[in-house]
Amino acid sequence: MNVEALRRFIRVLLGGAFIWVGIYHFTNVEFFLAIMPPYLPWHIELVYISGFFEIIGGAGLIFPPTRTVAMWGLLALLAAVYPANVHMLVNEVYIDGMPQEKWMLWARMPLQFILAFAVYWSGKSIRIDQSE
Repeated sequence: MNVEALRRFIRVLLGGAFIWVGIYHFTNVEFFLAIMPPYLPWHIELVYISGFFEIIGGAGLIFPPTRTVAMWGLLALLAAVYPANVHMLVNEVYIDGMPQEKWMLWARMPLQFILAFAVYWSGKSIRIDQSE
């Protein structure tokens, strides 16, 4: 598999995952309310807003005309929701069904950066100079 095929595969996988999680924001609000830091206002509204932007960003990442904007939007979204991961770790907040193992909360911290790298890597435009 060449690099472009891998990039396309990762882009579609990420786009689909963001769309799925975005829809989940609307179908299981309580799941996301459980990890919402208490210092943020408008918990339900923020769950819906982040879900909306996950759906739009995931779809936008897949299609070339919107790919770059979607990539930057998803990176901003990942940064915006990172405090929820910190809140979960500091306050030992476990999602329903999640094993109550603190190492799992720690593992979430770098995974967000890996996800952000994957969004950037798969979403960036590559120009190939064919004049050589």
